[in-house]
Amino acid sequence: MGSNRLIKNLILLGSFIIVIFIIWNTYVLFQSMKNEERKKMELWARAQKELAQNPNLEKDFGILAFDVLQKIGSTPVIQVDKKGKIIDYKNIEWIQELDKDSVGLYSKLEKFKSENNPIKVIYKNIINQTLYYGDTPLLKKLKIYPIALLLIIFIFAFLIIFLFQTNKYSEQNKLWVGMAKETAHQISTPLTSLMGWIEVLKEKKIKRDSILEIKKDINRLELIAERFSKIGASPKLENENIIDLISKTLEYLRKRSGNKVTWKWNPPKKAINIPMNSTLISWTIENIVKNGIDSIKGEGEIKIELINLNNLVRILISDNGVGIKENAVSKIFEPGYTTKKGGWGLGLSLVERIIVNFHKGKVIIKETKFGKGTTFEISLNKKLNH
Repeated sequence: MGSNRLIKNLILLGSFIIVIFIIWNTYVLFQSMKNEERKKMELWARAQKELAQNPNLEKDFGILAFDVLQKIGSTPVIQVDKKGKIIDYKNIEWIQELDKDSVGLYSKLEKFKSENNPIKVIYKNIINQTLYYGDTPLLKKLKIYPIALLLIIFIFAFLIIFLFQTNKYSEQNKLWVGMAKETAHQISTPLTSLMGWIEVLKEKKIKRDSILEIKKDINRLELIAERFSKIGASPKLENENIIDLISKTLEYLRKRSGNKVTWKWNPPKKAINIPMNSTLISWTIENIVKNGIDSIKGEGEIKIELINLNNLVRILISDNGVGIKENAVSKIFEPGYTTKKGGWGLGLSLVERIIVNFHKGKVIIKETKFGKGTTFEISLNKKLNH
């Protein structure tokens, strides 16, 4: 478990370092290319100025200046006069067919003003222009490259973490199954022997009441073994009356909780049949109610409500006990987490496994106030999803 967490943290840290390194290098490359683009445009502007102020230069220089003017590359350029009117433009493909007064061209000019600082081309009264230019297609790609890369890295990191989580969940499932099967096996062995001893006691003519009490305890052990055997497999769900099941479970708990516990359960009169495994749902209710009894320390109120909706049945189990601390709420269903001294932290994790994994329902802490009590909510579907 610790090594998996370490690997996960190293992957996240490594991904973060790689992203920072690539983004920084992309930024440096972007700035370098932008500076080169600036120098090229300044040279282009200077060539224009040189031709304007030296019209009688030797033929070779004139050819060189003209060559510079022609080799602007793919940089989009707009030239305006001193009044801001467009007099020329280059490398703006999508409006090549439009005239210099078009709205689209002036909109492009406004965009260039925000991308790069303009270059002035001034010589006496002969030339007074301003050169605006935008980023080349390559520079625009470099702008979005870090974002795309960041997205790819995070998707990769997410997939790795997801694989670790899936593997962890699979390991937990194997542990649950193995533990449940072994527990069921260990309990069933002495049970067989105890059933044999009951027959011996009957032959010895021991009091019938004593034998009945022993038999009740044996039946209880058989139920526990059955519960664990079902946890270790995929239990079969059958349509059964949830109201009867809750009533029977509470009746069992009421007899063993003492007379200082007040019970509030007003079941609907009409049966509500839902797909469930009665053995496991009974265990779920029993686990939550026992937690409530522990919370009230054997003296207080346990309240159970059933809300019948169109597609769902909601079961609310409340107590007025000590409640759950805020920092423990998010961990309460985790295997091994417990707030009780000497507790194993398995009860509520079993509850979640039964409701969520086996019955495709939900179980949450609906409300809890430290020192005032807790309400658990179980949601079960009325129909099986095939």
